Amino acid sequence: MTTLFISDLHLEADRPEIANQFLQFMEMEALHAEALYILGDLFESWVGDDDPNEHYAWIKQALKKLTRKNIPVWFMHGNRDFMIGEQFAAETGVEILSDPEVIDLYGDSVLISHGDAFCTDDLEYQAVRRMTRDPAWQAMMLAKPLEERLAFAAEAREASMARGGTIDEDITDVNQDAIEGALRKAGVSIMLHGHTHRPAVHEFSLDGKPARRIVLGDWYEQGSVVRWDENGPVLAGMER
Repeated sequence: MTTLFISDLHLEADRPEIANQFLQFMEMEALHAEALYILGDLFESWVGDDDPNEHYAWIKQALKKLTRKNIPVWFMHGNRDFMIGEQFAAETGVEILSDPEVIDLYGDSVLISHGDAFCTDDLEYQAVRRMTRDPAWQAMMLAKPLEERLAFAAEAREASMARGGTIDEDITDVNQDAIEGALRKAGVSIMLHGHTHRPAVHEFSLDGKPARRIVLGDWYEQGSVVRWDENGPVLAGMER
């Protein structure tokens, strides 16, 4: 059996081709998996579990179909869908994980994360992250009318896209010292994360011992998945 990892799908109604690829993935490969981990940014934006968007409805149905087959689906918040809450979990059957989290995979202890917390060189982003992860800030936002939340999300997305075109790519990548510090704290030598949209397997030395960081890609041009079984992980793309 194989455990699957995906992240950064950024599903939205304006990109039906990605949604269709996700549905195909769920109906074919995921139905035969041991478990599925979604490491954040499943959606392009999420303003609250009360959003009646029909596009989200069938995605939730696809997740529910999987969990009804007793295939566990684990979800970790990303920087676009950090407002996903217990109602979503109840409707889909997914389990929400803290970030980061250590899991056991066929004898390997692995630190999994969305990854944005380790982009410590991007001070402006980290300030925004601290604000938006604050439970008091989230409660304040959820108390606003849905239309106001949707408008806020649209403005934030435009600002993020504009900023992305001007900031140095090295600043938006993870910081190696932050990665190594997280691995030491967790007591493991393998990390798997998304967020940066830079799929790769990085081998390095941690305190004189081999260590590895596996980075999932996004789903803008093609799907990205890590398939992990008793033989270890394989990072691959999925053509549309």
